[in-house]
Amino acid sequence: MTLSPAGRWDVARFQAQVKRWLTPRPRVRSLDPGSPRPPGSQRRGAPTPAIAPAAPQPRISIIIPALNEAENLPPVLQAMQAATQIEVVVVDGGSTDRTSAVAAAGGARVIESAPGRSHQMNQGAAVATGPLLLFLHADTRLPQGFEHTIRDTLAQPGVVAGAFQLAIDGQGQGLRWVEWGVNLRSRYLQLPYGDQGIFLTAAAFHQLGGFPDLPMMEDFELVRRLRPLGRIAIAPRAVVTSDRRWRSLGILRTTLANQAMVVGYLLGVDPQQLARWYRGLDKPRS
Repeated sequence: MTLSPAGRWDVARFQAQVKRWLTPRPRVRSLDPGSPRPPGSQRRGAPTPAIAPAAPQPRISIIIPALNEAENLPPVLQAMQAATQIEVVVVDGGSTDRTSAVAAAGGARVIESAPGRSHQMNQGAAVATGPLLLFLHADTRLPQGFEHTIRDTLAQPGVVAGAFQLAIDGQGQGLRWVEWGVNLRSRYLQLPYGDQGIFLTAAAFHQLGGFPDLPMMEDFELVRRLRPLGRIAIAPRAVVTSDRRWRSLGILRTTLANQAMVVGYLLGVDPQQLARWYRGLDKPRS
């Protein structure tokens, strides 16, 4: 028997209805309003849960004491351009060159101070706004991503302060031996020096009263005071510092002079006398 188009349509509808009757329906579990819901499910009309914004990264204040550093500052400041959540404070100790103008052109805040590295760094810390402080020499370049390295290092349990490994911008195996010795000392003795970029929280810095008022060895003494408070961590990145001191005095003479300063300071020699002796090394030898 041949069905009309209307008849065939009625048969198709009947077959579809029978298929729905024979197909078991999934059981829907009734949820209590306070019970957890399956992933991806949400009550109709319920507000979409807000996604918590990422916590803001703590601001880092980079404090650079400077005296006649117009030539060295541009690459130092350039290395910071891509960093986020930082401020740069250059503390000019009475330069006779264009240090202040160069620093301002590089985006730094410039303040004037009496000369003396410890005094200049304390002045910079007094106006800094960040909860983290980094003290950096004016001839030392930071590695890319340094801000993340600083935050990650200080977030480690038991760490009160940190510094970078040291790389010297110069050629020769002698400088490589100097780098090796510095990094070995700073890692295993927890005694980094200022040319490695010392960083810590502003709270810890002010708790200690800042840098001691010394004509030199101020970084050495600050680290000594920090060590009872926690670990001094050495970050797995290196700053690059100028080789001008080693180039001027020679590698062996510079290394021996640095060690003599440490020994003299620990033996109680007047820091003023040590500073006069150290500055005298720059004078031409007859």
